[in-house]
Amino acid sequence: MNSQAKIKPDDTRARVMDKAEALFRRLGFAKTAVADIAAELKMSPANVYRFFPSKNAIIEAICQRCLGELEDRAWAVARSRGPAAERIEGLVVEILSYHKENNLTEQRVNDMVLAAIELSWGAIRAHKEHMRGVFEAILREGVESGEFEPIEPRETSRLLMLSLVHFCHPVLVAQYLQDGEDLEGDARSTVRLLLRAITPRS
Repeated sequence: MNSQAKIKPDDTRARVMDKAEALFRRLGFAKTAVADIAAELKMSPANVYRFFPSKNAIIEAICQRCLGELEDRAWAVARSRGPAAERIEGLVVEILSYHKENNLTEQRVNDMVLAAIELSWGAIRAHKEHMRGVFEAILREGVESGEFEPIEPRETSRLLMLSLVHFCHPVLVAQYLQDGEDLEGDARSTVRLLLRAITPRS
């Protein structure tokens, strides 16, 4: 049997996304055409269009995949053992690390991120709400254990995310990195400062 016939559609979609992301990083989102992606994969543009109707659809799929990876990593921190305050700090550092790993100091990657935000605003909004839910889950456990004051976890999680946006938004993280700031140190200090407001005084 032909080995090509064994390749599942999902595998081909993943290969297209991987190659497209590599080209977006190398050439920039605007300068990469579907024909370039197809050539790298040694397939016809028509074959790429069987899996994605447009270049924009590819960037949206890459965006969705990245958001899913980040959400999985966030829940892993939230479900780990330890005090709620430590887990919230760890969660922010994990989000920050994810964005740093994605080489967001490169302008071409920034362009890709901005395109993804513009094209996938519904997915981004759903992701923000998902991440707020992760913060809320940890806060709720902290309230139940008496580690935090009896605050309203949903509203507090929203305010926490607003206050920590510099460490959780890919474009803002990129700006910080270009300025040579100690981003992780600032993130940890900011989380500790914010959590003091809801930690009972002994």
